Amino acid sequence: MMEQTFSYIVVLITTNSPEEAEKIGKALVREKLAACANIVKEIRSFFFWQGQLEDEREALIIVRTKASLFPSLVETVKALHSYTVPEIIALPILTGSESYLRWIHDVTSSPIVP
Repeated sequence: MMEQTFSYIVVLITTNSPEEAEKIGKALVREKLAACANIVKEIRSFFFWQGQLEDEREALIIVRTKASLFPSLVETVKALHSYTVPEIIALPILTGSESYLRWIHDVTSSPIVP
């Protein structure tokens, strides 16, 4: 395993549809805020919102990136997201293969390509 000079995270973002997830996921990768974004097209979510128990079908975006990019990632997601309070949570990547972590670093460090 490589000695980690950078801190990496997995970010979970729920959206109201696979289309919204695709729009957000592509924007994060295009803007080099994420190395990768996977979309799980349908999840079922139970939560309280404004005093009511909700039962919703949502899509989930799973993102890999550097912890240092999280504030900019949150800003971008909020600008594109339809929810008033979108779920945007980060979990640390404690370890990983050296080549994969290097790839995350390299992809999120390169200049933006149109």
